[in-house]
Amino acid sequence: MDKWDARFMQMADLVSTWASCYKQNRKIGCVIVKNKRVMTTGYNGAPAGVKTCVERGYCLRERLGIPSGTKHEICYATHAEQNAIIQAAKLGVSIDGATLYCTHQPCTICSKMIVNAGIKRVVYREGYPDDFAREIINESGLELVKYGEDAAQ
Repeated sequence: MDKWDARFMQMADLVSTWASCYKQNRKIGCVIVKNKRVMTTGYNGAPAGVKTCVERGYCLRERLGIPSGTKHEICYATHAEQNAIIQAAKLGVSIDGATLYCTHQPCTICSKMIVNAGIKRVVYREGYPDDFAREIINESGLELVKYGEDAAQ
């Protein structure tokens, strides 16, 4: 870890405060960086024009009893990593070879998108109960680093 990792993780923390997730422990932030320059950011929240969970006053997943790490598609929010990748596509910004900083380890769906977007390194702080995501990441050769630990995961 170096000072740049610390700086960009701080940015991911800040971006997470913009999330519109109803549950406080599910506010996720993401920053995609290339050559020490911020390319895009993302946080978890409902698609444009769709009411957020905060606006609805409840978490759909919680209401339906869906355990964390499963049935990702049953949620009003788009994940932070997905929003950062989508933002890059909308703006025509290349993230090939970039590093993605995220407050949490990516899920399976996000991991697949990250690999296909050409991102080479992911730095995250909090784990996520999705073993298949780790399998995808490991097999792809993507570098996965738990922030605060010196060795790649």
